[in-house]
Amino acid sequence: MENPQHPPDSPGARPRRSHGRATLADVATHAGVTPMTVSRMLREPDRVAPETAQRIRQAIDDTGYSPNKQAGGLASGRSAIVAAIIPSVANSVFAETIQGLSDALQPAGLELFLAPNDYKLEREEDQLKTLLGWGPAAIAVTGRRHSPVALALMRQAKRAGTPVIQMWDLDARDTEFLQIGFNHHLVGVAMGEHLLACGYRDLAYVDSGVAEDFRAHERGQGLAQAARLAGAALQVLVAPPCEPMAAGRLALLKLMQQRLPRALAFANDHLAAGACLQALELGLALPDQLALLGYGDFPISQQLGRGISTMAAPRYQIGLATGQSILLALGRPLAEDQQVLDHGSLVPTLVVRNTTVAGAGINPANVAEGSSRD
Repeated sequence: MENPQHPPDSPGARPRRSHGRATLADVATHAGVTPMTVSRMLREPDRVAPETAQRIRQAIDDTGYSPNKQAGGLASGRSAIVAAIIPSVANSVFAETIQGLSDALQPAGLELFLAPNDYKLEREEDQLKTLLGWGPAAIAVTGRRHSPVALALMRQAKRAGTPVIQMWDLDARDTEFLQIGFNHHLVGVAMGEHLLACGYRDLAYVDSGVAEDFRAHERGQGLAQAARLAGAALQVLVAPPCEPMAAGRLALLKLMQQRLPRALAFANDHLAAGACLQALELGLALPDQLALLGYGDFPISQQLGRGISTMAAPRYQIGLATGQSILLALGRPLAEDQQVLDHGSLVPTLVVRNTTVAGAGINPANVAEGSSRD
């Protein structure tokens, strides 16, 4: 309420608090033009005379002016931010995907807002509710498994014209949202086929201990299918809830107490690395006594011993392809110096190192297919 003793423009009125930032009016005064001309130059620089545009750019540099993105977003209904919901920023798998996303978006003037949810579906719901309130230019989520509330929010965004992309997953039967990734069930099939082609008939899969790590579970289901069709034995063990490399060690020790399989496949390379270290400390010969196959091609799998055999996923390429797809959906140009990725090329590849018998191949086309066979 105004103070009747001191109207707003009276000498005794309390001065308004300044946010300390240069304003568009400051730039206009500095450049000797109207605020409308400054606004036009920022939105459509081609409509402003080159000499005037140069004066405005110099005024922006001199004043340190930064456009109010929030106000612009409220006016247009869209911000210059792309929201990405990922399981973790600490995992190198997603770190490289984030980099690919940023490399695609930044040249087009879009910035990335990250929201890690630690594989928790209810956390994803809260993140979507908050992010949609900011009117993001696009939304990228990880995987295709979401809670009913999250799905409703994603559908709401899509109906409003906001591109919604599911990263790191692919199933041709699910066409509601654009998917950029690969079919994890078929990756598991490929892992099983490699071990079977090496001659191993007694297998085990060490699954992720995170209940909502659906992609790891699907790889295990694919491996189980390959073993079942070949009539091979398979044990499934859920990794204990601790640091991944420690969990890999404990998983191997537990399997040894029961019956040590001839070959172990793992939900990720960190689990495989822990088991590899434990096996070497116990004096087990790899792969003569025990074969190991990881997933992810993490840096440690390349350096440990003479290397752990693994499935290498196109981590960076998934992020880059997602960013490019967002730009296409928004009608924005792609960076000229970037290779435009074919989504069909985003296929994991088998990397045979010292922990499985070399020379056994898989059919990459099986991994690229968009439908699972179970």
